[in-house]
Amino acid sequence: MRYTDIAIIGGGLAGSTAAAMLGRAGIPTVLIDPHQVYPFDFRVEKIGGDLQLERFARTGLAESVLRSATLDGENWIARFGRLLDRQPSRQYGIMYDALIAAIRNEIAGPAEFICDKVINVATSSERQRLVLANGEEISARLVVLANGLNVGLRRMLGIERLVTSFCHSISLGFDFVPVGRPAFPFAAMTYFSERPSDRIPYITLFPVGNRMRANLFTYRKADDPWLRAMRRNPVETLNAALPRLRRLTGEFDIAGDIKIRPADIYVSTGYRQAGIVLVGDAFASTCPVTGTGTDKVFTDVAQLCNVHIPAWLSTDGMGEEKITAFYDDPVKTACDAWSNGKAFSFREVSVGSGPTWQAQRWARFFGYLGRGWLRRLHNPAAAASTTQPANHFRQRPHAADRA
Repeated sequence: MRYTDIAIIGGGLAGSTAAAMLGRAGIPTVLIDPHQVYPFDFRVEKIGGDLQLERFARTGLAESVLRSATLDGENWIARFGRLLDRQPSRQYGIMYDALIAAIRNEIAGPAEFICDKVINVATSSERQRLVLANGEEISARLVVLANGLNVGLRRMLGIERLVTSFCHSISLGFDFVPVGRPAFPFAAMTYFSERPSDRIPYITLFPVGNRMRANLFTYRKADDPWLRAMRRNPVETLNAALPRLRRLTGEFDIAGDIKIRPADIYVSTGYRQAGIVLVGDAFASTCPVTGTGTDKVFTDVAQLCNVHIPAWLSTDGMGEEKITAFYDDPVKTACDAWSNGKAFSFREVSVGSGPTWQAQRWARFFGYLGRGWLRRLHNPAAAASTTQPANHFRQRPHAADRA
């Protein structure tokens, strides 16, 4: 029997971040995951925005981890084939497996990694017992369940999942390649849908190393023929959906496989139990379109590791009353509510057909246009470059070289 204070099940973003934080705090911890090297997974591919970076900073890992990412520095905002604004940007592009590797590099004693699979968990108000696939047993004061979409262990403990929106959105990821020139004229770009009927809120283009990565989002059913068309004829299908995108990008190609990930929105039930706490997607999901899932993970883990676990370990036992304090944490609950609300409001403002939603789309359009106009007014050099014809591509250093 191996003894520890904290046993974390699941070595993705939430679990690896928690292990690194607890190790830095000097709390004996084991992180258990079946992958010694985390495999490719189409999930978080960029971290950005002041609020999200502030939440990442609360983990104490942001500065070191983001050295492995690619900073864009500037993000074009566009719609209807028109460049609305060139925003200063702090988006960091990084593939999910590389992100997990960078975070795991920050795990240090007394935290340790165990490459194995948990096949059984028994909880109580005192100590928790885990059984690994290799037969080893672990006794921990607290179990942190951070195994994302996996439901097996949760059901073993009577924790179920309530889906509130089936296939709420679908994410597509692929490499976006310039044709006939070495680079695009932008470091990054967010291009909003031209028609609500296309059911596409936006496509975001951003650098990851020496690649331009694209994340395209859509509100469709999982069996929609449009998804098959994207796999078979991606360039033609994308040009049909966003016909004026090429005014800004020029001719492009799509390289490699197209990754497609449908996303349900769900919440857990029956999770207020002694000895175990759920974080990240293990607790509740959100819509990838909003980009708030990473905010939820960083908020969950920062509050758990900075506030609650040190307090819980200072006294005996790990009863339900202790665990409840985390789920009722006002910082956590506010982030959860904000993220869930955005999932539904973003969908309506993107594809809603009523006059209210149409007015909101135009308000966003003119808002971006106004901010861009004011930015150009205060920076004549930017105004000159912005008004150049879109097909006059200028060679510029790649964002990865400026990171």
